[in-house]
Amino acid sequence: MKSKFKDILDKAAMIAGFGLIIGFMNQGFRESLGATMDVLLGPLTVFPVYIVIFILAMVTGLYTSLMQKCTIDWEKTRRATEQMKQFQREFKEAQLSENKHKLKKLEGERGDIMKMQAEMSKQQLKPMAYIMLVTLPVFGWLYYLMFTLNPTAEIVLPFYGLKILATDKVLKFIPVWIFWYALCSMSVSQIIRKALNMGGA
Repeated sequence: MKSKFKDILDKAAMIAGFGLIIGFMNQGFRESLGATMDVLLGPLTVFPVYIVIFILAMVTGLYTSLMQKCTIDWEKTRRATEQMKQFQREFKEAQLSENKHKLKKLEGERGDIMKMQAEMSKQQLKPMAYIMLVTLPVFGWLYYLMFTLNPTAEIVLPFYGLKILATDKVLKFIPVWIFWYALCSMSVSQIIRKALNMGGA
């Protein structure tokens, strides 16, 4: 019964999560989502924009890491990754040495390796729906904040040293506020993943 309920919950999260991804491509949907989230996140606007973004990046980074920690078997993932690397090394060596006997043997193992890759991809995809259920509403509100509530918000970026509009572009095509969010989120996530002993940290 518990397993059946979990499967239903996973499917519902998958539908809702990917529904949000599709809806987020529409500007009207993003604005409506942001306006709805303003009821919850609006009080954060007492802080400067760069602090608001840092707080939300920290929250989503923590949530994402915990969700991945709970839904992904990292020990199994490490073993599978090592097996695939070993297979690729052996296959390349067999090709270079033209070892037909070894190549034939490895070709027979290829099906198992592909099955392992598919299983890993499925495992990585499972938490994504749950992550989107939190991350996209947060992004929707940030979009609403930048373009509706405070379109003249400024950010001082490290290494740049100058105050620039949060909606300006950095590296020619990335909005400053998204760049700052990504920078904060990646930094926080790396610390959390290292603390939780998760793969890829």
